[in-house]
Amino acid sequence: MLSLNDFLRRLVLLCLALLMIGISVGHASERQLVVYTVNYPLKYFAERIAGKHAKVVFPALRDVDPAFWTPDPDTIFAYQSADLILLNGADYAKWVSKATLPQRKMVNTAAGFKGDLIPIAGTVSHSHGPGDKHAHGATAFTTWLDFSQAVLHAEAIKDALVRKRPDLKDDFVRNYEALERDLLSLDNQMAKIIAAMPQRSFFASHPVYQYFARRYGLALKSLHWEPDALPSEPRWSELKAMQVGYPATWMIWEGEPNSSSIARLEKIGISSVVFDPCANNPPDGDWLSVMRSNVNNLKAAVR
Repeated sequence: MLSLNDFLRRLVLLCLALLMIGISVGHASERQLVVYTVNYPLKYFAERIAGKHAKVVFPALRDVDPAFWTPDPDTIFAYQSADLILLNGADYAKWVSKATLPQRKMVNTAAGFKGDLIPIAGTVSHSHGPGDKHAHGATAFTTWLDFSQAVLHAEAIKDALVRKRPDLKDDFVRNYEALERDLLSLDNQMAKIIAAMPQRSFFASHPVYQYFARRYGLALKSLHWEPDALPSEPRWSELKAMQVGYPATWMIWEGEPNSSSIARLEKIGISSVVFDPCANNPPDGDWLSVMRSNVNNLKAAVR
């Protein structure tokens, strides 16, 4: 049988242990979540939704295409150490399938609309400047350019954050709803612009606008042209062949095109407009400001 002194000593030790557990849990609940993403749109969405409650990281350099980027071993370790790893889905960032990442931390933000992903037949290998050749894959992956799908990406991020920190649900939901309003505003603006167009056929400098075209009712034929380089003669011949029986008078570019390309396109009746997919961190502004500029560019060009 315990003496009174032994009983009191054990009671004190138990109280101290419970106090330390409480302090530890409190510190864990106050710690920022660490979230890694595979592209900039997901980083932007996560930052908007998480606010001050998470450090969101997309570690690729600004001059690389995230879809074809492969992180070094140290960067992969940083992904492994994160609380959440946000994936774009749609065969984006193929390095993910080759790396060992914790399944419990990975969130495919396109899972909610996987039945609406667009397959690509007859992919063509090409390179961006001096980089290695690559193909755009068997699935179209710039899913966020359909702004209604961007909402679904954001919703998946919100749900993942709530699962990690249910105590912060109100903050996450409030921030998500503000982002949702911005995304639906873009969606409504695009629908109105396209509805007013007498001609809805376009060329695209790169095969990255499939979801954009589907959502907003555009006819689209894609090339593999780089904005900062004058296309080769075979590329021009390819375009002229594509023009036969196809009434497009606009080319959508990922970035500001070479002035010589603009001038030569105008000679064959094609004007240029920039619609930047913004897959990587922009030099100025953020994802939303880039998309608003895109919408304004298209509106000004076709009215």
